[in-house]
Amino acid sequence: MKKSMKKVTAMTMAAMMAALLGGCGSSSSETTAAATTAKAEETTAAASEAGSTEAAASGDVSADVQKIVDRGVLKVGCKSDVPNFSLQNTATGEYEGFEDDLAYNIAGEIFGCTPEEAKDKKLVEFQGVTAKTRGPLLENGEIDLVIATFTITDERKETYNFSTPYYTDAVGLLVNNDSGIESIEDLDGKIIGVAQSSTTKDGFKAYVEEKALNVNPEFQEFDGYPALAQALATKQIDCFSVDRAILSGYVNDSNHILDDRFSEQEYGVASAKENTGLAELVDKKVTSMLSDGSMKALQDQWNLQ
Repeated sequence: MKKSMKKVTAMTMAAMMAALLGGCGSSSSETTAAATTAKAEETTAAASEAGSTEAAASGDVSADVQKIVDRGVLKVGCKSDVPNFSLQNTATGEYEGFEDDLAYNIAGEIFGCTPEEAKDKKLVEFQGVTAKTRGPLLENGEIDLVIATFTITDERKETYNFSTPYYTDAVGLLVNNDSGIESIEDLDGKIIGVAQSSTTKDGFKAYVEEKALNVNPEFQEFDGYPALAQALATKQIDCFSVDRAILSGYVNDSNHILDDRFSEQEYGVASAKENTGLAELVDKKVTSMLSDGSMKALQDQWNLQ
């Protein structure tokens, strides 16, 4: 009887050990599978990151450009109220114009794709800016670039990086047809509306002084071009003055642009002073587009003279 009991006990212990060993084998298998899965996910993530890097501009990219690649979108400050240059479509919310297409070309260079792909994939995040807000937004890092009829001046170059000029224009004067104003000399004592923080006022004064004209108008600043166009239409001001290409978007049957032109304006793509890698990439792209004719093609597409 005792021998029988010992035999049963031994068999029971053997069974328990087998179960334990079986359990350990299962746990080990699950652990191995989990580790394999984790390793695969890690490899996929690494490959994705490598793909993003390869999708950037060819060669090693600078830290400021890599930051944009990692983020997955280029943030650009643009105008929302300048027909042909950059105008926000009120129906779709999309930004449309020459400078917006230039932004897609730059994004394509950063992410290693065509401008069309950059647009389709929404690789550019636009933010409407004015002459007053574009500088501060760039300085505080809310946007990467300003492509917003930003005139290059020696003073501004002390604060921002500018690309090679991508467009050259001159300041013009828009007046109502019934105003009796036919030349710059007729503006003596009149009210000229200009955009806040623009260089128009200084350019006008320099031109008048250079030509020795006895013209002393009053200047009023407005926040945005639609406000200026409205002020002209309601005769709150006698003249709306800004770059001629911008004025062309506000010409209608009741007004016209005077023949007078002054203070040539060169527009450049601006970046924060510390973002030298980004500035270099942008300048190379702008220079390339000027050389191969694609910049002129964009200007023609948007009816810019």
